[in-house]
Amino acid sequence: MNKTKRKIFEKSMELFADKGYDSTSIEEITSVVGIAKGTFYYHFPTKESMFTFLIEEGMKLLNNSIEIKTRNLDNVLDKIKEVIIIQVKVSLKYETFVRTVLGQMWGSEERNKICKRCIQDYIDIIDSILKEGVDKKQINITNTNITAYSIYSLICSCLMNKDKDKLSMEELSAEYLEIVMKLLS
Repeated sequence: MNKTKRKIFEKSMELFADKGYDSTSIEEITSVVGIAKGTFYYHFPTKESMFTFLIEEGMKLLNNSIEIKTRNLDNVLDKIKEVIIIQVKVSLKYETFVRTVLGQMWGSEERNKICKRCIQDYIDIIDSILKEGVDKKQINITNTNITAYSIYSLICSCLMNKDKDKLSMEELSAEYLEIVMKLLS
């Protein structure tokens, strides 16, 4: 992602998280980013195309991080630990992005469907790790899909945790990790 797209990404996510998609105009985005409308349209033909790019790019970075961190691990519990650490880190570091995705997943517009699909793709990654753990007899759960949704939802709750600003990212990850490990044992 080039410098201009990154700036559009960061500022747009802040605006979408604070005001919502519908209440954020292209004029406002260009003003906050400090670019001309023509520059915006050079990169994106519409606000919807920009939103789609931002959501898909952000989720791709999350999924790639998990792939890189887990690919050489044999123990499924170690893989789940990495998922939790990465999701907590992303949730806290890119809170506006996560809030935007979660806030836009409801509805029937194309952007809502994209957010739902991106979240589902991420949950599918967790589910496949859990299935691997069941197959290798490293964990004993009956429904990997429900457990994957539970892990995802639990970690998303760190955004609402009143202590999130009092604890380090490592401490917060450790707290969520302890809960998930109890869930999987």
